[in-house]
Amino acid sequence: MTFDKNPFPPGDADRHALWEMLVRRDIDAFLGQDWAMVEDDFVASSFFGMHAHFLSDADAWRLQFPTLASYRDEWLRQARETAATTFAEPLREALFRVTNMRDIDVDGDRAVLHKKFNGSVAKTDGSAERLKWQTLYFCTKVEGSWKISGFVGYMPHPLGS
Repeated sequence: MTFDKNPFPPGDADRHALWEMLVRRDIDAFLGQDWAMVEDDFVASSFFGMHAHFLSDADAWRLQFPTLASYRDEWLRQARETAATTFAEPLREALFRVTNMRDIDVDGDRAVLHKKFNGSVAKTDGSAERLKWQTLYFCTKVEGSWKISGFVGYMPHPLGS
Protein backbone atom coordinates (compact mmCIF):
# COMPACT_ATOMS: atom_id res chain seq x y z
CA MET A 1 0.00 0.00 0.00
CA THR A 2 1.25 3.51 -0.83
CA PHE A 3 1.02 5.72 2.24
CA ASP A 4 2.66 8.82 0.78
CA LYS A 5 -0.03 9.54 -1.83
CA ASN A 6 -1.47 13.03 -1.54
CA PRO A 7 -5.24 12.61 -0.98
CA PHE A 8 -5.93 15.92 -2.73
CA PRO A 9 -5.73 16.01 -6.53
CA PRO A 10 -3.65 18.74 -8.20
CA GLY A 11 -6.95 20.34 -9.25
CA ASP A 12 -7.60 21.11 -5.57
CA ALA A 13 -4.48 23.27 -5.67
CA ASP A 14 -4.63 24.81 -2.18
CA ARG A 15 -5.25 21.60 -0.26
CA HIS A 16 -2.80 19.71 -2.47
CA ALA A 17 -0.05 22.27 -1.77
CA LEU A 18 -0.81 22.41 1.96
CA TRP A 19 -0.64 18.61 2.25
CA GLU A 20 2.64 18.54 0.36
CA MET A 21 4.09 21.17 2.70
CA LEU A 22 2.88 19.81 6.02
CA VAL A 23 3.01 16.08 5.36
CA ARG A 24 5.47 15.11 2.61
CA ARG A 25 8.03 17.90 2.97
CA ASP A 26 7.78 17.92 6.78
CA ILE A 27 8.36 14.15 7.04
CA ASP A 28 11.22 14.15 4.54
CA ALA A 29 12.93 17.15 6.16
CA PHE A 30 12.45 15.72 9.66
CA LEU A 31 13.93 12.36 8.70
CA GLY A 32 16.85 14.12 7.01
CA GLN A 33 17.27 16.50 9.97
CA ASP A 34 17.22 19.18 7.28
CA TRP A 35 15.61 22.38 8.56
CA ALA A 36 16.60 24.16 5.33
CA MET A 37 13.97 22.08 3.49
CA VAL A 38 11.16 23.65 5.55
CA GLU A 39 12.44 26.99 6.83
CA ASP A 40 10.78 28.93 3.99
CA ASP A 41 7.43 27.30 4.86
CA PHE A 42 6.94 29.71 7.77
CA VAL A 43 5.93 33.34 8.25
CA ALA A 44 9.03 33.93 10.35
CA SER A 45 8.20 37.45 11.49
CA SER A 46 4.93 36.53 13.21
CA PHE A 47 5.13 32.76 13.80
CA PHE A 48 4.28 31.24 17.18
CA GLY A 49 3.42 27.78 18.46
CA MET A 50 1.39 26.51 21.39
CA HIS A 51 2.29 23.23 23.11
CA ALA A 52 -0.71 21.37 24.55
CA HIS A 53 1.50 18.85 26.40
CA PHE A 54 -0.96 16.10 25.37
CA LEU A 55 -3.51 17.51 27.86
CA SER A 56 -7.23 18.01 27.18
CA ASP A 57 -7.39 21.04 29.49
CA ALA A 58 -6.73 24.05 27.24
CA ASP A 59 -5.83 26.11 30.31
CA ALA A 60 -2.68 23.95 30.59
CA TRP A 61 -1.53 24.66 27.03
CA ARG A 62 1.44 27.00 26.82
CA LEU A 63 3.09 29.37 24.40
CA GLN A 64 6.17 27.15 24.11
CA PHE A 65 7.43 28.56 20.82
CA PRO A 66 7.18 32.38 20.81
CA THR A 67 9.56 32.55 17.84
CA LEU A 68 10.39 30.44 14.83
CA ALA A 69 13.93 29.97 16.18
CA SER A 70 12.58 28.38 19.39
CA TYR A 71 10.45 25.97 17.36
CA ARG A 72 13.33 25.20 14.96
CA ASP A 73 15.57 24.24 17.88
CA GLU A 74 12.97 21.83 19.30
CA TRP A 75 12.18 20.40 15.84
CA LEU A 76 15.88 19.70 15.26
CA ARG A 77 16.25 18.17 18.75
CA GLN A 78 13.34 15.81 18.05
CA ALA A 79 14.74 14.98 14.58
CA ARG A 80 18.14 14.06 16.10
CA GLU A 81 16.47 11.97 18.81
CA THR A 82 14.40 10.14 16.21
CA ALA A 83 17.46 9.54 14.01
CA ALA A 84 19.24 7.95 17.00
CA THR A 85 16.39 5.46 17.50
CA THR A 86 16.53 2.09 15.77
CA PHE A 87 13.23 1.12 14.17
CA ALA A 88 12.20 -2.34 12.96
CA GLU A 89 10.33 -0.98 9.96
CA PRO A 90 11.01 1.72 7.37
CA LEU A 91 10.38 4.93 9.30
CA ARG A 92 9.31 7.09 6.35
CA GLU A 93 6.57 4.65 5.37
CA ALA A 94 5.51 4.30 9.01
CA LEU A 95 5.23 8.07 9.49
CA PHE A 96 3.04 8.41 6.40
CA ARG A 97 0.95 5.47 7.63
CA VAL A 98 0.21 7.07 11.02
CA THR A 99 -0.33 10.62 9.66
CA ASN A 100 -3.73 11.90 8.58
CA MET A 101 -4.30 15.41 7.28
CA ARG A 102 -7.53 15.32 5.36
CA ASP A 103 -9.40 18.08 7.20
CA ILE A 104 -8.18 21.33 5.66
CA ASP A 105 -10.39 24.42 5.86
CA VAL A 106 -9.46 27.06 3.28
CA ASP A 107 -11.09 30.49 3.10
CA GLY A 108 -9.35 32.90 0.76
CA ASP A 109 -5.74 33.32 1.83
CA ARG A 110 -6.19 31.60 5.23
CA ALA A 111 -6.30 27.94 6.11
CA VAL A 112 -6.65 25.76 9.20
CA LEU A 113 -5.24 22.25 8.91
CA HIS A 114 -6.01 19.33 11.20
CA LYS A 115 -2.99 17.00 11.28
CA LYS A 116 -3.44 13.82 13.29
CA PHE A 117 -1.01 11.10 14.28
CA ASN A 118 -2.52 7.77 15.26
CA GLY A 119 -0.48 4.60 15.27
CA SER A 120 2.71 2.90 16.34
CA VAL A 121 6.14 2.39 14.84
CA ALA A 122 7.93 -0.85 15.74
CA LYS A 123 11.39 -0.60 17.30
CA THR A 124 14.12 -3.22 17.00
CA ASP A 125 14.06 -3.86 20.78
CA GLY A 126 10.50 -5.21 20.44
CA SER A 127 8.79 -2.10 21.81
CA ALA A 128 6.85 0.45 19.80
CA GLU A 129 6.85 4.21 19.53
CA ARG A 130 3.21 5.28 20.01
CA LEU A 131 2.18 8.37 18.05
CA LYS A 132 -1.22 9.64 19.18
CA TRP A 133 -1.65 13.40 19.05
CA GLN A 134 -2.91 16.14 16.79
CA THR A 135 -1.94 19.62 15.69
CA LEU A 136 -3.95 22.53 14.34
CA TYR A 137 -1.88 24.55 11.87
CA PHE A 138 -2.75 28.09 10.86
CA CYS A 139 -1.54 29.00 7.38
CA THR A 140 -1.54 32.15 5.28
CA LYS A 141 -0.99 32.55 1.57
CA VAL A 142 1.91 34.96 1.07
CA GLU A 143 2.72 36.11 -2.47
CA GLY A 144 0.98 33.03 -3.90
CA SER A 145 2.58 30.44 -1.57
CA TRP A 146 1.21 28.87 1.58
CA LYS A 147 3.14 29.55 4.80
CA ILE A 148 2.69 28.37 8.38
CA SER A 149 1.89 31.29 10.67
CA GLY A 150 1.30 29.27 13.84
CA PHE A 151 -0.01 26.11 15.43
CA VAL A 152 -1.47 24.49 18.50
CA GLY A 153 0.34 21.19 18.72
CA TYR A 154 0.77 18.08 20.80
CA MET A 155 -2.94 17.94 21.63
CA PRO A 156 -4.40 14.60 22.62
CA HIS A 157 -6.04 12.60 19.85
CA PRO A 158 -8.90 12.38 20.05
CA LEU A 159 -9.31 15.64 21.92
CA GLY A 160 -10.87 14.99 25.31
CA SER A 161 -9.15 11.63 25.74
